[in-house]
Amino acid sequence: MPLGTLYGIGVGPGDPQWITVQAVRILAGCRHVCAPRSRRAGRSVALEIARTYLHPQAVVHEIAFPMSTDEAVLGQSWRQAAAEVHAILARGDDCCFLTLGDPLLYSTYVYLLEHLRALDPGVHVATVPGITAMSAAAALANFPLGRGKEPVTIVPAADDLAPLAEALGRGGTVVLMKIGGRLQAVLDLLHERGLLGRGVLVSHAGMPDERVETDLGRLRDQPQQAGYLATLIVRAGEDHG
Repeated sequence: MPLGTLYGIGVGPGDPQWITVQAVRILAGCRHVCAPRSRRAGRSVALEIARTYLHPQAVVHEIAFPMSTDEAVLGQSWRQAAAEVHAILARGDDCCFLTLGDPLLYSTYVYLLEHLRALDPGVHVATVPGITAMSAAAALANFPLGRGKEPVTIVPAADDLAPLAEALGRGGTVVLMKIGGRLQAVLDLLHERGLLGRGVLVSHAGMPDERVETDLGRLRDQPQQAGYLATLIVRAGEDHG
């Protein structure tokens, strides 16, 4: 029996209207849908966004992943997820794997794809791009992502802010993703560089609790949750090193 196809579906950052026409068409005809969720959250945001477009008899497989930095623990989780997806494909059924934003930009799908191909190099995969959080944030704030020949640098936040400091020193536009509980430390760095007035933060884009903040100083002493599902865009310029 020929294997089914894995579709990696980017559902965008929040608003169900931001899902592409191609993604809607595929979801409407696919019986098996896999949605990642963290064990801490207890729900899949990507699934909530896409639910309106699912096949009427869709079978939803929610895959829980541990909140861990232990590579052995994470690797085991991804191998299990790949095995579960492969079992669906081996029956000849197609399977959609949902991801926030775009499937190939800091997404759980990247790891699933790696382990699935290790399990079966011949597996058939089709990836459907999605609107990224940074594109949605820029649109909501009318904040240009790129101008002329200036660089655009995407940085995932980490406890070590050295990569962000380096990116800010190069000028152009800097996009900070996966901020989480590091928001206050990030604001401290921007304050040191004189950049608090040259950025925008958008959190929960396209969701009921969406926030578009063009005055980054207002985020001082905000609860830790203010940095979750948030994207920060800074116009670093060429005169800050």
